[in-house]
Amino acid sequence: MIEIKETTAIITEKLTGWATTAIKMLPNIGVAILIVVLFYFLAKASRYAVRKIDEKTKGNTAIMKLLGNFVFSVVFVLGLFAALSAVQLDKTVTSLLAGAGIIGLALGFAFQDTAANFLAGIIIALKRPIRLHDMVESNDEIGIVRELNLRSTILRNFQGQDIFIPNKSVLYNKIINYSRSEMRRLDLSVGVSYGEDLEKVKKITLDAVSNIPNLNSNKDKNLWFEEFGDSSINFTLAIWMNDMNQAKFRTFKSDAIMAIKKAYDENDIMIPFPIRTLDFGIKGGEKLNEMKLHIAGMAGGDDKASAQ
Repeated sequence: MIEIKETTAIITEKLTGWATTAIKMLPNIGVAILIVVLFYFLAKASRYAVRKIDEKTKGNTAIMKLLGNFVFSVVFVLGLFAALSAVQLDKTVTSLLAGAGIIGLALGFAFQDTAANFLAGIIIALKRPIRLHDMVESNDEIGIVRELNLRSTILRNFQGQDIFIPNKSVLYNKIINYSRSEMRRLDLSVGVSYGEDLEKVKKITLDAVSNIPNLNSNKDKNLWFEEFGDSSINFTLAIWMNDMNQAKFRTFKSDAIMAIKKAYDENDIMIPFPIRTLDFGIKGGEKLNEMKLHIAGMAGGDDKASAQ
């Protein structure tokens, strides 16, 4: 019974002490609550101000959204720390800061790729090598930039599929932005027979593409003979188009091929087929008809031997 009374007395004393401390701390708790509410609205106002800056300057939406959320978090966390200090929990604040540092370090190791994509997204947003609705090629993919966020770049290819490319891959690899210029050049490879007059071929080819739709007449048309191929003399035709649209570019290329083929047919210029020479001899130099006679002779000798 004595032990029960002692235990009850201890509990009562503790509860009384806590109640007394709570009553004494009521003003501080009220101040702490007021600080949290005040800093919450201050944080919201700060985020709103950042977004208003974005609207006026027409900055990058993803970056400004991130900055707004970051400002909100910083202001609100400062308010929480101030509230804890108001209720005399300074040691708790110190412990929280130390714990936050350890947790941040652990998360940094665990999410290295995510952090790298995040930082790459910030760099892309600041430097702006690509923008929304640009036609770009990156990581062997080509399409229209549909979305730029802080983790990935989303392209919509010309088959209507969305391609998600990590920002780290976009930043660290080659980017071809077709939308930075209002023109695009077509490099078309063609081959003609060894028997053709190359001066004639050059003139007819350039004349053939002079009137195709979307051709930029202010830019020079160029034709360079490149090499002696296996069965043809190969050249490259370079002509410029007035539009960057991929569908129009493919039509432009198709029109050029049809115009060249029609001109060659009208002027008896031959685009040769690949030629292969087959050698049937073990040491080389044997022709097909000679090999057939040789095989026939061997077969005849075998028949005579069988008859005997």
